[in-house]
Amino acid sequence: MLRIILGGKKMKEDVFYGKGMVHVRKDYPDIFKAVVELNEAAYSGKVLDYRTQKLIAVGITAAASDDRAMKKQMMSALKEFDITRDEIVDVLRVVFLTAGNPPFVKAMKILYDLTE
Repeated sequence: MLRIILGGKKMKEDVFYGKGMVHVRKDYPDIFKAVVELNEAAYSGKVLDYRTQKLIAVGITAAASDDRAMKKQMMSALKEFDITRDEIVDVLRVVFLTAGNPPFVKAMKILYDLTE
């Protein structure tokens, strides 16, 4: 399995990219390289560390109500960064305020499914 190191953290391909990127890596290495470079630029950590950026990613996917992306971001946060359920709930409080009840409730369900 491909492992990418970003911000001092190793990220597994299925968490970082999604399963479809295996084909892009093999058949279109120029596109794959561009995706890796874009990710490295986005997660450069010039002021915010990668852990904080991961919490932001959790909030963005939750606000967008993207079940699949939300689950992957939360799994990564919990496993790769040792982010606690309470820290994610703090992020989801802001989601509730800015995006409303439906995304908040959906995110809480996913979080509890992952942590119970």
